[in-house]
Amino acid sequence: MINVIQQSVEFEKTTPEELFSILLDPRKHSEIIKAEARISRKEGDSFSAFNGMVTGKNLAIVPHQMIVQSWRGNAWKEDDLDSIVIMTFTSTKRGAKIDLVHANVPDQFVKVEKWKEAYWEPMKVSLSSKAAK
Repeated sequence: MINVIQQSVEFEKTTPEELFSILLDPRKHSEIIKAEARISRKEGDSFSAFNGMVTGKNLAIVPHQMIVQSWRGNAWKEDDLDSIVIMTFTSTKRGAKIDLVHANVPDQFVKVEKWKEAYWEPMKVSLSSKAAK
């Protein structure tokens, strides 16, 4: 079955540029997920996150506006297709938001809360601690 996760997450007192940077800067990305991330801002480059448990490729990058990636978990079955992650970044009255579509997620890995736990909540904590300084 083809599963799709869709989320829209708002972040206060930040910009689309800052959110974009967190996700494509290896140091910032690693800090957020509390694991190694190897990633670049170049289309066509491969990436890995969570100490290599997730791998993929940057399919399309529109600076500060959109990231499109293929994703594959190391525990996926051999015949599972890669999933596609699309994130768009926009300004809001209070800050910025990320709209996420994660398509073709294998049944056993459809956990909407995983995005919240692994990315959104740690990003909010990091951004609020920077704003407090």
